Amino acid sequence: MHQNSLSLFEAVIGAFLNSKKVKDRKESVMSELKPMKEGKVREVYDNGDSIIMVATDRISAFDVILKNKVTDKGRVLTQMSKFWFDYTKDVLPNHMESTDVKDMPEFFQNEDYAGRAMKCQKLTMLPIECIVRGYITGSGWESYKENGTVCGIKLPEGLVESDQLPEPIYTPTTKADLGDHDEHITFEDSVEILEKQFPGRGEEYATKLRDCTIALYKKCADYARSKGIIIADTKFEFGLDEDGNVVLGDEMLTPDSSRFWPAEGYKPGQSQPSFDKQFVRDWLKANPDSNFDLPQDVIDKTIDKYKEAYLLLTGEALSW
Repeated sequence: MHQNSLSLFEAVIGAFLNSKKVKDRKESVMSELKPMKEGKVREVYDNGDSIIMVATDRISAFDVILKNKVTDKGRVLTQMSKFWFDYTKDVLPNHMESTDVKDMPEFFQNEDYAGRAMKCQKLTMLPIECIVRGYITGSGWESYKENGTVCGIKLPEGLVESDQLPEPIYTPTTKADLGDHDEHITFEDSVEILEKQFPGRGEEYATKLRDCTIALYKKCADYARSKGIIIADTKFEFGLDEDGNVVLGDEMLTPDSSRFWPAEGYKPGQSQPSFDKQFVRDWLKANPDSNFDLPQDVIDKTIDKYKEAYLLLTGEALSW
């Protein structure tokens, strides 16, 4: 074979082999970076001394993952959590380390993950969902109508739907596995659950969760109200760092984990329009034969509501 032809042949073969090596390496990395945990909306990847938490565009309601995806929903969740984590770090440390994919493994450094991935501190997550209610609505309103209580907490007589409560109330639940339902528990139950897992520290941890939940809610609800949004209720999740300190984890004050109402036009005595997943829940209730399949106009309105809430709270439009 002519020397020039041989050189060209070798160059082509070399390029092919290099390309194959890159492809094999990428496939190897992808296989190594399968989620260690997959929830209804988020995927969690092990990153050695940290985790990468990715918010997908999946949406769930009534503990069911719907058939549809809501474009950019995951980015709203991650960026809104980032905003609140930054805003509340003086109240309690949180697990967020970075939302810049350049700080993450190469696998995440592309458009698919930009805006929706968050690098986080590894925590031992606590088995309690920490719910705080500032207004009476949803299942709380149904319970109050029956017996004047919400999750066993006696409330004043004469409240109407969507009323603001005299003080926020803490109504924790268990953390159910995917597909199961969380169960309401009392504060005393939470002490018992935590005591079993952390002997001698159950009451300390339960008290810390309750007090931090209410403090975080109050700070953020005051801020949100100044921006035209009422946070009716929300949930937080906490974990322990390697020294046993309580740290805020998971997501924070997103339209998935909270009820957001427009402050303008707020009128107790009726249900309120919302910027959150309640819009989807209401549509599913009104269309019981939908088989959890949303029409496109409901999907479009849902992401519009999420983005509007983000704009009002942060003062910036979502940049992806």
